[in-house]
Amino acid sequence: MPYLTFRQRDFEVFSVEGFSARMELIYRHIRPRLVKLGDDLAPELSRRLHMEFFPHVAKHARRTVNPPAETWAAFGPSPKGYKRYGYLALCISRAGLHARAVVKTEADHRDEIGAKLRAKASDLAKSFRGTKIAHYEKWDLAHLPATTTADPPFFELIADAFTKKTSVLDVGFGWRVHDALRLERAELLDAFAELEPLYRVLRSVS
Repeated sequence: MPYLTFRQRDFEVFSVEGFSARMELIYRHIRPRLVKLGDDLAPELSRRLHMEFFPHVAKHARRTVNPPAETWAAFGPSPKGYKRYGYLALCISRAGLHARAVVKTEADHRDEIGAKLRAKASDLAKSFRGTKIAHYEKWDLAHLPATTTADPPFFELIADAFTKKTSVLDVGFGWRVHDALRLERAELLDAFAELEPLYRVLRSVS
């Protein structure tokens, strides 16, 4: 089937009051789907991007004070884990589905990543060819974040943030629930292909 087959109820889970109740539903309805998608998509990503990817599904959902949260399947370079590396992620939240490139605070070589992003800012902007991209750091998890042009200042700003130990890289593309319900695998893979130049920079220093 060409679609990712998420259902309306999968997105509604993130509005359930109470973190424990929400996590129970995430484990019951969403995590099994992400596990299967991770196993299915990792070899497709490897063939499409000519790099080896290993799937990892988050053990927990991202917790917030308010009901909205998110969970994800991560695709990284190691079978042992993903948090120490830059990785690609298929995320699901109340807002919809998201294809993102991520570097968290636990990642190794953060100084090198920042320096490489700054050095490659112009090349990355050329690779993205004016594509509009969203920055997910500190977003509200309830609505898709605003998009901006992936130009040199965009990548330089991200590079500058890596001087702080608490900063993260979390950028990509999103589909509102209405569109996410009929999101095709090919469209998701196209989005990850758009992120490939950025991911290659992250991978080059891991």
